[in-house]
Amino acid sequence: MNGHTGFFVTGTDTEVGKTLVSGALILKLRAHHQRVLGFKPVVAGTYQDAGGQTLNEDLETLRIASHPSTEVNCPYILNDPAAPHLVARSAGISLDMGIMIDAFTEAKKQCDAVVVEGAGGLLIPINDHEDLSHFAQQINLPVILVVGMKLGCINHALLTLEALKARRLNVLGWVANALAQEMHLLPENIETLRSRIPIPFLGLIPPLPPELQKQNNSPYSMGALQFAAEHIQLP
Repeated sequence: MNGHTGFFVTGTDTEVGKTLVSGALILKLRAHHQRVLGFKPVVAGTYQDAGGQTLNEDLETLRIASHPSTEVNCPYILNDPAAPHLVARSAGISLDMGIMIDAFTEAKKQCDAVVVEGAGGLLIPINDHEDLSHFAQQINLPVILVVGMKLGCINHALLTLEALKARRLNVLGWVANALAQEMHLLPENIETLRSRIPIPFLGLIPPLPPELQKQNNSPYSMGALQFAAEHIQLP
């Protein structure tokens, strides 16, 4: 049986596939655990479904993947799709690390394994004094890095790994996500990264087939998550 009790998923940028990979990892962990849940410390950006309910795409995706399928614990749900600390400030809210840690601890009690998806990149600010890397250090889950395969990704990946190493975070592997449009020289870019990244390569997620592409203001489908899960492995 796989011994993992969870991961912290970070990425080279925003919109690089952290949610897709997080959902796929939840599905893969469910083969080894009875109860696997997703968690996010903060989200920024909501929409209303046909029934008028306010939802977030990332949280809905994690809910679809999780077992039991339940509302994903997230202590801060902000409406505007922008840097969370700025959205919070404009709303007169201060994002509190302690509240995030308490919510994570509570979620962990409810499951056998938890997949925590970060917000944006590793160093996105939470408040005036802390960023997401501080949260990652405190929850002490092993890290999986998602690299969005687009121009600039080599530099972004290597810089993120330098930051992870400097903070003594345990990185178990990295996933290449091809995004909607396959980049020029994709195999060569992956080979360059593999030669420079001293951690396991967990797989390449090809562009999702048209019928599995995520629509605006909607989560990834179970089909999309299963497609992604087929192309990656657990570390």
